[in-house]
Amino acid sequence: MEAPITIEAVDIAVILKTLPHRYPFLLIDRVVGIRSNFSGIGIKNVTINEPQFTGHFPGRPIFPGVLMIEGMAQTAGVIGMLSTETDRPTAVYFLTIDKCKFRKPALPGDTIEYHMSLINRKKDMWWFHGDAKVNGVVVAQADIGAMLAD
Repeated sequence: MEAPITIEAVDIAVILKTLPHRYPFLLIDRVVGIRSNFSGIGIKNVTINEPQFTGHFPGRPIFPGVLMIEGMAQTAGVIGMLSTETDRPTAVYFLTIDKCKFRKPALPGDTIEYHMSLINRKKDMWWFHGDAKVNGVVVAQADIGAMLAD
């Protein structure tokens, strides 16, 4: 029986080595609590100086819901790639977004936590459930599918 994989925290340097995304489309700052059951929590610190706030919305800045879903996908990508004991693939591709709901807005100054847990896995395809939370309150949720590829 293999020992469980546990990674307490992954900082931005490791994320940059793991994902191809870069500013302004890298939407997570850290990933904490990665477990071998393919779960973990991505952290996004929302700041007013991000480019999306110039148009979403002037005078009432709201972090776009679609970017929260992308943050969930990036978190799942880090979890999947770091939890895989085989040679690491070079890319992660979005496959599906299901059961997506937006509950409350996230605002500049908020810290979004992307709580991701594995639903299913078939070869190099992964399905995760994600809850985006601010101060423990769910602001968005979705089931997402991704594929690890070379």
